[in-house]
Amino acid sequence: MRMHLSHLSKTTTGTVTGLALAGAIGLIYAVLCGVPALGAPPPQLSGGILGQVKSSAGITQMGATVLLYNRYDQLVRQALTNPEGKFVFDQLTPDLYSIRVTLASFFPAMRRNIAVAAGSENLLQINLANLLSSIDIVSAGPSRGALMSDEWKWVLRSSQATRPVLRLLPVSSSASNSSNNSVFSETTGVVRLSGGDADTFSAGSDQALGTAFAVATSIYGSTRVQFSGNIGYSPNSAIPAAGFRTSYSRNRDGQSTPQLILTVRQLYLPNQQAVNGTDPGPMLRTMSLAMRDQVDLTDHLRLEYGVSMDSVNFLERLNYVSPFARATYQLGAHGSVRAAYSDGGDPSTLLDRNSAPEANGASPDAASNEALSQDLAALALLPRISMREDRVRVQRTRNVETAYQRVEGTRTYSAGVYAESVSNAAFLLSGPQGFMPLTDTLPDFASNSRIFNVGDYHRMGYTASAKQALGERMDASLSMGRAGGLTASPQGSESSDPDAVRGTIHQVQRLWATAAFSATIPLSGTRVTTTYGLTDSRVMMPDHVFLTQDVSESTGWNVRVRQPLPFFPALAGRLEATAEMRNILAQGYLPLEANGQKALLTNSPRAVRGGLAFIF
Repeated sequence: MRMHLSHLSKTTTGTVTGLALAGAIGLIYAVLCGVPALGAPPPQLSGGILGQVKSSAGITQMGATVLLYNRYDQLVRQALTNPEGKFVFDQLTPDLYSIRVTLASFFPAMRRNIAVAAGSENLLQINLANLLSSIDIVSAGPSRGALMSDEWKWVLRSSQATRPVLRLLPVSSSASNSSNNSVFSETTGVVRLSGGDADTFSAGSDQALGTAFAVATSIYGSTRVQFSGNIGYSPNSAIPAAGFRTSYSRNRDGQSTPQLILTVRQLYLPNQQAVNGTDPGPMLRTMSLAMRDQVDLTDHLRLEYGVSMDSVNFLERLNYVSPFARATYQLGAHGSVRAAYSDGGDPSTLLDRNSAPEANGASPDAASNEALSQDLAALALLPRISMREDRVRVQRTRNVETAYQRVEGTRTYSAGVYAESVSNAAFLLSGPQGFMPLTDTLPDFASNSRIFNVGDYHRMGYTASAKQALGERMDASLSMGRAGGLTASPQGSESSDPDAVRGTIHQVQRLWATAAFSATIPLSGTRVTTTYGLTDSRVMMPDHVFLTQDVSESTGWNVRVRQPLPFFPALAGRLEATAEMRNILAQGYLPLEANGQKALLTNSPRAVRGGLAFIF
């Protein structure tokens, strides 16, 4: 019995010893082979991006659309913020990403080159505003389970034995196929037929009956090209007018390069002695090469700048340069401050890049269509030329402006001041044939009236406005201020000498107010926008292009209607009809008297236009 017990004890002891030895060998093998110990979390091979969306007043925003793009600007994921305004993108492959946040009634926020490392978590704070939204990276440290710290990475890089000399990375077949097949992407376009009263030559030149088109596309996902053109006939010329405009910009590693814009136009003006416009008359050719760009100097300061080099060929050649700059400083919950400067031609074409891309949280398709419409409007805007002392003159405007804006909930307040100097101001003159010598007037391209050079004027202006959003489909605004207007002496001039007529025109300070309302009808999708501008009826108020505020100083009553039309669903695109009535009540006309004859001077004649657009 003792012998059996002793033998059993030895056998058990040997078994336990064998199991312990086997366990130790297995543990050593696991450590050497990199197998994690039992209970230790595995290292993370991916990272994440999370954040919270708030308004400039610090209120969390639910339902904001958050889009995640990779380094090639391809959409990877999208999400909506929860009731606390938070969102999360987890399990991201280490790489560079971009975040874009959109919400109705706010300006979109964009942040590029967000580095996601293995095991890292990037915490973002998004502040949405009506003027300039921002995305700040609060922290981008490694989370628990990261493979290695930055200190250990630098140790490996400093070691001669572990420093890589050449690394070959495999290229996925999907990426290769997409780069070969998707040469053109995000292609949109519009074709528009229009007819009706054209704008006066002194304020632009839409054709009375013409065709316009615009198309934009991305080449290999990194180059954006936009091309537009128009061709049409004037009631005073048998030869059509034509114009083309193209823009080019490129994205490199998530950073956009300056945008280059080339615009050329050609049209014929009625001959001075022609009867009923039968003679083609002199030819007007213009060419413009513009550059515009923007840079974020700090997290709260953005600088937009540009320059345009223009050439006008009409009886003689005139060349001039027009610089432009605008700075915006974001004050967070306290609003924002803007300051701008322009010298030369109309700077509205340099503002398109800031306002067009998906403004106010619009969808990418709607924003692209709006950008194409702005391109067509810029193409139709001709330099304001006139005649003085039998020489061709070009109107030039120098403007210095500053403004403050603050958003409180659904209401936006703004106030600003500007100083404007205009040389060779050109306005439309309607009167009898012998009212003014032909050597000091220019035939209008769009009407039977003529263009008159009133000389130079300088004025100061003060503005204040409030805009209220009435739900998602309606908004109303009220703007008012005080600025310099033009009036004429009641007794007029005793002769028809141009200098004598100019001497009767002088400047006075007057109050003005503009009310605007826009709404979209839910069932039909009809978009109606109307404005009414009021000032002294004895004064002509020149239009001012505001560089720092969303304010309109329109004259009289204006109505614009956009109506989507049913279309064949098999075709990719949609139809839209437009109707526009400007200065319906014919207000803002300045009466002039010379040598017993009377005429009217205006910068906003009454006009009715309509059109049909195919958008794809």
